[in-house]
Amino acid sequence: MKKVTIPEKLAIWSNDHEAVIWIMVMLLIAGSVNIFSATFVMAEDEGSSPYFYLLKHLLIMGVGGLFFFLCYWVDYHRWRDILVPIILVIIAMLVYVLGFGTAVNGAKRWIYIGSFSVQPAEFAKICSVMIEAYYLSYCIQKRQAFKLIQSQHGTLVVLAALVELEPDMGTMMIILGVPLLMLIVAGLDMGKIKNLIFIVVAAATALCIYQPYRLQRIKVMLDPWADAQGMGYQTVQSITAIGSGGFWGMGLGEGLAKYAYLPEAHTDFAFAVFCQENGFLLAAGLIILYGLLGYFGAKIAKNAYDAYGQVLAGGLVILICLQAVINMFMVSGFLPVIGVPLPFISYGGCSLLVSMAALGILVNINRYSLIKQRKMEKLTEHNLANRQKPMRLMPGQRPKLTRIK
Repeated sequence: MKKVTIPEKLAIWSNDHEAVIWIMVMLLIAGSVNIFSATFVMAEDEGSSPYFYLLKHLLIMGVGGLFFFLCYWVDYHRWRDILVPIILVIIAMLVYVLGFGTAVNGAKRWIYIGSFSVQPAEFAKICSVMIEAYYLSYCIQKRQAFKLIQSQHGTLVVLAALVELEPDMGTMMIILGVPLLMLIVAGLDMGKIKNLIFIVVAAATALCIYQPYRLQRIKVMLDPWADAQGMGYQTVQSITAIGSGGFWGMGLGEGLAKYAYLPEAHTDFAFAVFCQENGFLLAAGLIILYGLLGYFGAKIAKNAYDAYGQVLAGGLVILICLQAVINMFMVSGFLPVIGVPLPFISYGGCSLLVSMAALGILVNINRYSLIKQRKMEKLTEHNLANRQKPMRLMPGQRPKLTRIK
């Protein structure tokens, strides 16, 4: 049977990083439509234009586009060279927000600049990936065993502790969880993995004891209808919104969750609004997009030019996809409410900027690897051509070969 191939002219993308860009564009479009649908009622109730939040989101998306193209063009090794100043700036911002940040619902997480807000903890997420990538690549190049207790991990603990003081346990879990997953994927031995699991369980238990409302959220997760008008209200409304969408959905803009039934419908619970209005079919399509993002991101990590590119790409993929999984499980009632946004879909300026910057670095890793690969192929072809030249000039003279570095 003759093998059927897709002509190159019909292919949407020609390499892995173009696939990532296309997926990002589709997620941005879906997120923009969902944000408008989830916010136009709220905007009108506040006396603003129904397009207020959408226009603000599009403005932030434009800034995110600048972040993306900056990270796309700048060699990803540059971020390793300026990692220390980046860490110091983020720590300074986290300290500042604890002292002078604006408190919302009892948490100090934002620095307001006019009508816009900056959440330093979001930038700490991508910083944690860079820190772990630096450490892992150094150990791989020096052929050293990975250690749990060392200075880079101490820096991660400092970042996580500052975020926890806000308090923001969801973001704190991402700041520590993503580097730990990177460590395990990179090849941490089983004995240290067992120690790591013990440390994580002990730390989580201590944090829940320190803040008893977290234990209450776990109880609510197990049976949200037991306190449907109290702690379980948000989870019950979210599950109801998802279920009411059915297979086809209620229709774009026709969902009821945004009419003050579901708190934070445009931010952490944006996926519930998406499911209610678009149904299971498009919700499954959204999940497939995240799956494809993980697949092509993993391919970029596997084919990266050096160890630093491999672990950095892997960490960035984990950062995006792990948040997506946690958010969907949280919104569906399988995890307690911990305030993790859905990348590209939830309304939130800093989250969007960090997500676009992360994918910008990811595609730069693949772009850099392809450039290096083409150079090596050209040098190989050049050397093979020179080896095949007849030696007629002088007896014993050999053709000049170019060394591949």
